[in-house]
Amino acid sequence: MSTYAKRIIKFLLRVIITTTLLVWVFSQINFQLFWQAAKNIQWQLLIAIWSLTIVNFLIQSLTLQIILKKQGCKVGIITIFGSSAITSLYSFILPGLLSTGIKWYIIKKDTGKGSNVLSSMIFNQLSLLVIMTTLGLIALMITNPTSVLFETKGNYSPLFIGCLILFAGMITAFWLMLNSRTGNRITNVLVFLLRPFPAKIQQKGREMIGQISVFRSAGIRFYLTVALLQVTNGLILGVFIYSLAAKAADIAVPVGVLLWICAIVYILRRLPISVASLGVREVTLVGFLGIYGVEKSTALLMSMILFSSSIIMALIGAIYHIFWVVKAKGLMKRENDYE
Repeated sequence: MSTYAKRIIKFLLRVIITTTLLVWVFSQINFQLFWQAAKNIQWQLLIAIWSLTIVNFLIQSLTLQIILKKQGCKVGIITIFGSSAITSLYSFILPGLLSTGIKWYIIKKDTGKGSNVLSSMIFNQLSLLVIMTTLGLIALMITNPTSVLFETKGNYSPLFIGCLILFAGMITAFWLMLNSRTGNRITNVLVFLLRPFPAKIQQKGREMIGQISVFRSAGIRFYLTVALLQVTNGLILGVFIYSLAAKAADIAVPVGVLLWICAIVYILRRLPISVASLGVREVTLVGFLGIYGVEKSTALLMSMILFSSSIIMALIGAIYHIFWVVKAKGLMKRENDYE
């Protein structure tokens, strides 16, 4: 089977998964209530959500710029923001981690350092994933949804203890990976795990692992700066954007609940199992908000409001894409005229 055929099959599988999830969600919805709630949405809230989404992307771009600079790659924040917007556009076609290949290509073309860019992007995604998971676990321990499900009191439930263990384990593992004493041992283990793969993959893997090792000597100031920016990203997304979307859909639940639901959605969005996170986000919101008595129709409306911010970023990405294509053609024409 050719590579092209495999890609087609994988894409069709994602379409099937997305369609299945959406069909299940829509079968649970009272569309009369949905449209009635949709008519009452305040445009001011939508504009605020879209604006905060742009701010969130700018902060993400600034974070990646700092990480890239540590790897010796000087990239303008506008270039990074544009590549992120274009990634949002391509996420409708290449779901999950695959769409980030477009972002890597744009930044790599600007810097000429492919392995450095890749390791910077991996570190950026890994650090944000750790922060989002951490915020989600803390929110889960505070809100303790099992007390709502089973009408129990007290925070020391199995869920609380499990979250605490995961939180401690994750922070410890991340610290050991970046620690100068233990990091080399983990690097050796990763290199050993690459042995079953072809020589070319082993070489690329060693290069990438070698680039990540640069961050071990980055210094506490670098780690604190990245952590602060990633926490800001997580709070803007999980607290402000999700809270405004809930308010727009007339949903009243604690902010902590929205934060851990946001963290789950974020983690699931990293998986290449759907198109533009459709289906995954809807099932998660409808399912978990239902624990707090939220009507499924309004939960779906909240999901659609959040999805609208993805459309806004995709539109910005389309504008950037057209601009860069026109600019590239202009440069080629100048070169041909000069020759």
